[in-house]
Amino acid sequence: MSRDPIVYVIDDDESVRHSLEFLLDVAGIRVRSFASADAFLKSAPPLAGACVVTDVRMPGMTGVELAEELRRRSAGTPVIVVTGHADVPLAIQAMKAGVADFIEKPFDDDVMITAICDALARHSDEETAGAERQAVLDRIDTLSPREREVMDGLVAGQANKAIAFDLEISARTVEVYRANVMMKMQARTLSDLVRMVTIARLG
Repeated sequence: MSRDPIVYVIDDDESVRHSLEFLLDVAGIRVRSFASADAFLKSAPPLAGACVVTDVRMPGMTGVELAEELRRRSAGTPVIVVTGHADVPLAIQAMKAGVADFIEKPFDDDVMITAICDALARHSDEETAGAERQAVLDRIDTLSPREREVMDGLVAGQANKAIAFDLEISARTVEVYRANVMMKMQARTLSDLVRMVTIARLG
């Protein structure tokens, strides 16, 4: 699960907030609650390693609108929408807004805990993948234009002589550039380099 996770509960019903706070507290998950989406956004709490559990129908901004707003801000925070008025169009709207899960009231405690843990785990994996991709991109930025050309040839499966022919340089020079690429990219093997470049190009 995500490092030091916290769940933000947003519901205008005080009894629901207290119930969820108690449930998460017993499960050993940090929790903080808000009476409205507007109050949550105004407080601007840290979103790293967080999950939002929000009611769908509240005064002011709805739960789906909150999910859309967080998506606009590129927060990447998983949002679980809880509703007592589930209907298909609402569920579709929620999923389009990037909602991680859609749970109907009354819900089983285990269902809620499982949904939260799954959302946090998925988000943690995405954060890790994003950090790895950025690290690879930063390494690529340290390469000279010629080193990038040699790297592209290596990743395409070309032999040193073929790269030398295409770039009109000697095979020995390609070997020097290749060594520089491997060092700067922190790649132990050619397959390691291919994996890194693939990660960088997936974004």
